Amino acid sequence: MIADQILYEDNHLLALNKQPGQIVQGDKTGDLPLSELVKAYIKQRDAKPGNVFCGVVHRIDRPVSGVVVMAKTSKALSRLTQMVQQRTFEKCYWAVVKNQPPQVKATLRDYLIKNEQKNLSRVVSESHQGAKLSLLDYEEIAVSEGGYHLLEVHLHTGRHHQIRCQLAHIGCPIRGDLKYGFPRSNPYGSISLHARSVSFLHPVSHEPLTITAPNAAIESLFRISTNL
Repeated sequence: MIADQILYEDNHLLALNKQPGQIVQGDKTGDLPLSELVKAYIKQRDAKPGNVFCGVVHRIDRPVSGVVVMAKTSKALSRLTQMVQQRTFEKCYWAVVKNQPPQVKATLRDYLIKNEQKNLSRVVSESHQGAKLSLLDYEEIAVSEGGYHLLEVHLHTGRHHQIRCQLAHIGCPIRGDLKYGFPRSNPYGSISLHARSVSFLHPVSHEPLTITAPNAAIESLFRISTNL
């Protein structure tokens, strides 16, 4: 399965198209994370006698699909992590919503707080203790025959469940996202949020790199033709 998910690989990094239900790093469920599956795959494929290095650069939620980048060396991990922290590691998402957004294109600026017990975030006032500024841009890029709207989202901050929470706050919960108010679930517990692409400077060559992940279900729903 891992071989089929690889979008890009060189000596320094590897990018995969994560499937809904997969976890990127280990958590309290004890399920085998993608990072460990990648290590095992590389060890077997390359017949490596020792340990395989695989550093997680960023994560996406379990029910979300799309691009995940992992570093194959400590140098690459350090440099890529710094890019994420400095917001020079650009992330683009696709979100499918049923309700038409208030505007075709807008910037959402909210303050979020995470509820650890319920594992969800909510919008609060700026003065709320622990509130964190959350910024994203969205643009409606397609409408399906069934009346679903495809939004392209660009993150400027990286808060817990940020896209899910902020879109729900404007009356546009993501399809299948029961936690944030969508009335029906998707198959296999997935939600219609897809990490479409990432763009950054390669950590060693410093060449611009954009990695895009296909999503057959969304592309079919909106009749999007790609050459990926």
